[in-house]
Amino acid sequence: MSTVSLTRDTFEATVARGGITLVDWWASWCGPCRMFAPVYDAASETHSDITFGKVDTVAEPELAGAARIMSIPTLMAFRDGILVFSQPGALPSTALEDVIAAVRGLDMDDVRRQVAEQATSQSA
Repeated sequence: MSTVSLTRDTFEATVARGGITLVDWWASWCGPCRMFAPVYDAASETHSDITFGKVDTVAEPELAGAARIMSIPTLMAFRDGILVFSQPGALPSTALEDVIAAVRGLDMDDVRRQVAEQATSQSA
């Protein structure tokens, strides 16, 4: 599967669906972004069960602001609509594979319980 461009109109629906969605926040002028792009694209071909999205922060500044992107590239991982990983910086392929393995290995019942507990403590 190749990467898909995400916009403010498609972002929420894409990350909210079930399964794993990775999002690469990038810009064409960014050297590290250009270095990470082939690594990300290659992983998208290897992991056909994962949605690999890309957000051009120049074309989508409001979306980047809403996501609090401060540095690019930034990689985010969502599983079943929940943000489970976010890290700035270009990753080598081995590190990206480690992230994918970690996201696959998550106990989502435990993650949902933690999210619910956090929401409860913040509203108290």
